Amino acid sequence: MTARPATGATSGTAPGTAGRLLGALYRGADSDLAYSFRRNPVVVTAAIVTLLYFFGAAFADWLAPHTPFDPSTLSLGDAEKPPAWIEGGDWSYVLGTDNQGRDIFSTILYGSRLSLIVGFSAVIFSVVLGVGLGVTSGYFGGWYESVVMRAADVQLTLPSILVALMVDGVARAIFAGTDIKTDATFAIYVLIFAIGISAWPQYARVVRSATLVEKSKDYVAAARVIGIPSWRIMLRHVLPNTMGPVLVIGTIDLALAVITEATLSFLGVGIPPTQPSLGTLIRVGQEFLFSGQWWITLFPALALVLLVLAVNLLGDWLRDALNPKLR
Repeated sequence: MTARPATGATSGTAPGTAGRLLGALYRGADSDLAYSFRRNPVVVTAAIVTLLYFFGAAFADWLAPHTPFDPSTLSLGDAEKPPAWIEGGDWSYVLGTDNQGRDIFSTILYGSRLSLIVGFSAVIFSVVLGVGLGVTSGYFGGWYESVVMRAADVQLTLPSILVALMVDGVARAIFAGTDIKTDATFAIYVLIFAIGISAWPQYARVVRSATLVEKSKDYVAAARVIGIPSWRIMLRHVLPNTMGPVLVIGTIDLALAVITEATLSFLGVGIPPTQPSLGTLIRVGQEFLFSGQWWITLFPALALVLLVLAVNLLGDWLRDALNPKLR
């Protein structure tokens, strides 16, 4: 008799947790957002394409038929092979090879991984910096708000690519002549910082405006009266109510970050050739574009365009789906 309640409590905990999870999944599948997603075939296609990119980039080590950046596996005898469906092609290299004998399909998988890592890291950095400055400036106000907003206004007058180029150039000048400058990992960190620091003003402005609205509401005044610290009010009460627009901007900004990374790498100031991204692959391939080896630059360029288009379509859908005026 004494063991049965204990057994029932133990066995009832798991079903209770599972039931809550199933209930949350059901409510999510039955929400307006999920309905809007299901009824839009273009967005569904964009989501599938984006997931395929993430899957391919995450599991490139297993999905890639070749290891394109290991010199011991390369052979100049396989260089500049055309795609498999063209005369002289080889089905071992479906999309052909470049001037060093690297498989184009494999390089796209590995290059997409690096582009997405840089893009995601830059977006996370800019979100953390911009949201932090936006919520604190909107909540505290005064001279601090004026300084943050004027700095954002000044930076918004400069193109993002110009800010990224300037930051990258300053970092290269500071570490010129050192071993750090030639380190590939350091170059990636500099690129992430350069792209991220160029995008924080939009997050700061949006979150600051939302914070001004939220801090004037009664629940914030009540929290102040009962003595809740300001940092807790901002973190647990104000911040969650300002994250809707941030999600939309972050999705669109991921595509912009990938484009910026590709632009910098194409100009030769981004990711080094030893760890090429999609932009680096396009830069390498464009040297052979007019000599007949068009596939070296065409397929990485198409991969970049398809990735950016899919992410942009998802961002546009999120913007419309989360806008209450369009429901």
